[in-house]
Amino acid sequence: MGDTVDGEEAPPGRGADVRNNRGVRDKDQMKKAARELCGIGQAAQELGVSVRALRYYQEVGLLTPSGRTSGGNRLYADSDLARVRRIRELQTLLGFNLDEIGTILAYEDRLAQVRVEFHAASDDGDRLRLLSEGETAYVKLRAEIDEKISRLAAFRDEIDERLERMNRFRDGAVARSS
Repeated sequence: MGDTVDGEEAPPGRGADVRNNRGVRDKDQMKKAARELCGIGQAAQELGVSVRALRYYQEVGLLTPSGRTSGGNRLYADSDLARVRRIRELQTLLGFNLDEIGTILAYEDRLAQVRVEFHAASDDGDRLRLLSEGETAYVKLRAEIDEKISRLAAFRDEIDERLERMNRFRDGAVARSS
């Protein structure tokens, strides 16, 4: 069991052992840190996914919980929940599989890192290099999306062909029966 504050477990390593400048535990900060993270069951319920799905996303490298209790239970921050929402959006709305989602998230993660580095850079040369890296990542990300659109368009064309063939058969059957 992790540290507790007034009977509530506070997650270790994520503010569970918050101390003030005198080295004394700050109970208010510990409570705040405990509220900012939620367990796997609460996260699953809030997101409308199964606990198994969250574990699987971690297993395949799409998600890393922000912390763990001393007992090893996963703890999720708001940013983790936002990432799962993004995974679900890419799966359900856009039809990407988990491998494709992993690639997209890797590009998005790198682009977020490039933005941070760009704003921290004081040298124009560094900023230009980061802009170039960001542009390359966006071009590759767009290529992933274009490939998906191409496959979807090919599938749609295949369906259209089958519909046309069915209509020709129907028209032929109607003509023969007249």
